[in-house]
Amino acid sequence: MSYEEKFSLEDGRMLIEFARENIEFFLKNNRVIPVPDYIKENFNDKYGAFVTLNKHAVSGNPLRGCIGYIEPKYSLYDVIHKVSISSAIEDPRFPSVTLEEMDNIVIELSVLTPPELIIVSTPKEYRDKIVIGRDGLIAEKGWRRGLLLPQVPVDHNRNWDVDTFLNHTCQKAMLPANAWKDLDTKIYSFQAILFEEKSPRGEIERKYLS
Repeated sequence: MSYEEKFSLEDGRMLIEFARENIEFFLKNNRVIPVPDYIKENFNDKYGAFVTLNKHAVSGNPLRGCIGYIEPKYSLYDVIHKVSISSAIEDPRFPSVTLEEMDNIVIELSVLTPPELIIVSTPKEYRDKIVIGRDGLIAEKGWRRGLLLPQVPVDHNRNWDVDTFLNHTCQKAMLPANAWKDLDTKIYSFQAILFEEKSPRGEIERKYLS
């Protein structure tokens, strides 16, 4: 069974509703909700995942918060329980989200496949091995590591090519933009199963990038 087949639209709905309930309860009560039994039973397998908060119906970059775990070390329900709150209050790029803001925020969930090292002989080979709209990227050198999700180069009319995507991923890792041209820099790829609210607390859709 493929990763796509493992997660139905109903699964996405349950997970995003759980993430929203957890965030809003925390913002109101300063504590997380207990994980419901049906969430534990259905989402006990280990996955990396990111929860992204976007301002609804705004032009430009709507990002309001995004936090996640890359590696599949924890049960998916546990990851969503933790990173949903972190995306709202711990993203260092933004102030904490307020409860009132949640009325105008849509939640996006990315469930990740395990990262795989892209093996190349020359940096030019990345252009043939990375597919925009399919792959997310991780750049790693020494202790520096940065990730960009598969939707980043195509969302909001960015239309990045592979070189641009690599440049931005390296910068996310606090490396020079052209660090991917150094074979000491490791580049990993992964894919994501994406779900998103069409509107705040609205219908959930599966998001396809290509």
